[in-house]
Amino acid sequence: MDVEERYRLITRNTVEVIVPSELKQALETGRELKGYIGIEPSGFFHIGWLIWSYKVDDMIRAGVKWNLLEATWHALINDKLGGDIEKIRKAARLIRKVLWAVGVDVSKIEFIDAEDLAGDKDYWATVIRVAKSNSLARIRRALTIMGRKAEDAEIDSSKLIYPSMQVSDIFYMNLDIALGGMDQRKAHMLARDTASKLGYKKPVSIHTPLLTGLQGLGRMDPSKISGEDHAVEFKMSKSKPESSVFIHDKPDDIRKKLERAYCPPKREEFNPVLEINKYILFNRGGFELVVERPQKYGGTVVYHEYNTLLEDYIHGKLHPADLKKATAEALIELLTPIRERLFSDKEAVSLLKELSSVKITR
Repeated sequence: MDVEERYRLITRNTVEVIVPSELKQALETGRELKGYIGIEPSGFFHIGWLIWSYKVDDMIRAGVKWNLLEATWHALINDKLGGDIEKIRKAARLIRKVLWAVGVDVSKIEFIDAEDLAGDKDYWATVIRVAKSNSLARIRRALTIMGRKAEDAEIDSSKLIYPSMQVSDIFYMNLDIALGGMDQRKAHMLARDTASKLGYKKPVSIHTPLLTGLQGLGRMDPSKISGEDHAVEFKMSKSKPESSVFIHDKPDDIRKKLERAYCPPKREEFNPVLEINKYILFNRGGFELVVERPQKYGGTVVYHEYNTLLEDYIHGKLHPADLKKATAEALIELLTPIRERLFSDKEAVSLLKELSSVKITR
């Protein structure tokens, strides 16, 4: 695979790359690049996580040596799963199972437990260096990477450790590429700025889109919503099961959730049903969305690309109800083999049962 093809795989279906020239230069060296994504084990795996899962698959195919940090200590600081470290560890194990069920080659992923990093004094020395190199105000501004607001640190000061830990994860593992959703942008920018101060390798930052929760914005004016607000308040979250579609959801549950989903007519922005098509269904290529409807409403139509679907929707040629129904069926078709594979694994079933008894918090 040549440099251009590797670059295309690494960057496709992303929101931004910081910076493209650095990535191309790294690829042109011919050396093996090392990348990572850090995931808080915090409960069930929802379809928003398919976006980064597919990107990890792209990275592996492009020859990037991939690391997945099971951010157990980070999840503990962030109050996930009630702060129960045993439950957090089990949620980390479930992530591995789901990635396998999705079809990602987990044999080519190095899974790293944050607890192993935390057991090394050199790691904590890096955390201290990072913290000493940044102001309190800068650290507070980065708290949105946790899905939280700056004022949350007033209640629990451990939250202030989190950004320095995340930056230190990147330096400690000596990474070339840091992958995350747009909600992780501030952490990656903090890492790049701090790298310049401390002499560490500056990571190329690659950001994937965030999937809006099924409840959407409600009556809120989208023009008043910033990207940061979207990341904190409106992305799909396992803490809001009614606004999420989980990998293991039954078909009828998916249909009910999509039927109730926020889907404003003639509008793309913050429309979760369109986003499911754009970021998940049409993501992998070779997909077609079949919209079945009576002849008096235009008859059955088949969309082979997202832009054509969007154009019809924006111009009112496709009704929200028809889009939601077709999207639900396509999503069921995508998730059924994943769900069947997951439920064929006894450990995965056990983990799902154990975590179902835990209240999922943000």
